[in-house]
Amino acid sequence: MTSELDRSAAVEKGAVEKSAQEKSAADPAAGRGFPGAGLVKGLATTFKTMTRPAHTVQYPDQPPELPPRTRGVIALVEENCTVCMLCARECPDWCIYIDSHKETVPAPPGGGRDRTRNVLDRFAIDFSLCMYCGICIEVCPFDALEWSPEFEYAEFDIKDLLHEKDRLREWFFTVPAPVALDPGAEEPKEIAAAQKAADKQLAAQKAAEIVALADAGTDGEAEGEG
Repeated sequence: MTSELDRSAAVEKGAVEKSAQEKSAADPAAGRGFPGAGLVKGLATTFKTMTRPAHTVQYPDQPPELPPRTRGVIALVEENCTVCMLCARECPDWCIYIDSHKETVPAPPGGGRDRTRNVLDRFAIDFSLCMYCGICIEVCPFDALEWSPEFEYAEFDIKDLLHEKDRLREWFFTVPAPVALDPGAEEPKEIAAAQKAADKQLAAQKAAEIVALADAGTDGEAEGEG
């Protein structure tokens, strides 16, 4: 047993020595080990990269080119918010604060009854806690939250990172247009449903016009006979 271990150790030692010899033959400078060999290698790399064009962006003088779906800051479309509280409930950091009150909407003149609706009083996001996961944007059923590529909103005081709905509304105007669909992509279900409803309404209007014209013709014939 001992002889087998000694034999394997000798084989490993021979392999290490052979590898060192091959490395020395491939790199004569390392084999000789003259002073300054590493400096020469470093300067060679430096001179090689000096001839390549630089890719540095001179920020802030030159604005960076950001991808279309950059997660910069969360913008608010106040008109779309129904105070359903889904975003605040699903936020893993609890950094969304919403206050609202109920308001009575009078019944229309044609009849019906009064309705109540939620009115948004406060919508704030504490970006010192936000981890930019985007869950609030995904769960919003009315597209009241959108990603804006704006990222220059750093503050000297962490307390100033709590932004109210007025500031969130300003960021909405920096939201880019949606990315165009691929030529072979399926039409979104929302667009198809809206188009179907519009076609149905148009068909009903045309049917009503035909009935009205028929009634007018019948009335004209009755007056002529009379």
